[in-house]
Amino acid sequence: MENRQLLLRVGLIVFGLILLISLTGGMFLTIEAGERGVLFRRFGGGLDKETIYAPGFHVIAPWNTMFVYSIREQQVDEKMEVLSSNGLNISVDITLRTNPDYSRIGDLHEKFGTDYINTLVRPEVRSSVRKIIGRFEPEELYASRRDEVQNMIQTDLENALAANFVQLKAALIRDIQLPEKIRGAIERKLQQEQESEEYKYRLEKEKQEAERKIIEARAKAQANNILSASLNDKILRDKGIEATLELSRSPNSKIIVIGSGKEGMPIILGNQ
Repeated sequence: MENRQLLLRVGLIVFGLILLISLTGGMFLTIEAGERGVLFRRFGGGLDKETIYAPGFHVIAPWNTMFVYSIREQQVDEKMEVLSSNGLNISVDITLRTNPDYSRIGDLHEKFGTDYINTLVRPEVRSSVRKIIGRFEPEELYASRRDEVQNMIQTDLENALAANFVQLKAALIRDIQLPEKIRGAIERKLQQEQESEEYKYRLEKEKQEAERKIIEARAKAQANNILSASLNDKILRDKGIEATLELSRSPNSKIIVIGSGKEGMPIILGNQ
């Protein structure tokens, strides 16, 4: 009888210790740097959305639950198949950098929970990418308007996520894959356009060069006409006399200049 009572007391003590440890273990909680917490009060009003618990040591009632969120920037990679404006399948790889609005963690937890990346972010990404890319043709996505598409996706996602207490830092298109035949056709078209532009450039340069030569020839012709109009017999005779005098002054001059007619140039023989 005494042994039974002793065993009963030992059992009660052990049970009490286990219960005490389990209860007190749930009372002490540490929130790490880069984290925030929101408390669910089981017997005191449910989720406390107004109080956001900062990093540090906290003591809570064992029947309450603290939900801890990382507020660090997270990378979300998504690969998906979408349709262009003309119905072609396009493979898109997109990366998001995002984090929760830590001042609204209570609202985020109430609507989406700790798995908000899968319940909120990924569905919004798929919806936005399909909506935006569906406005463009494959050629535009492949070449000329890729940056524009990326900016439109980012703006659309920023608004959608901000309305649900998540901040978007960046939305980056890593890759766009078109069907092989379509990509080949686009590349050939772009090459032909480039060759056409190059040909137009050469024609324009040749046209400019031809115009330059015409202008140069006209200028020379005009100069010759002006020069011819300004020359007469008297000017030519004076120029001849000046040249003859220069020749006569040369100590080594052996040139003979013979004039013609009564208006001809004087005769110079040797140094005479």
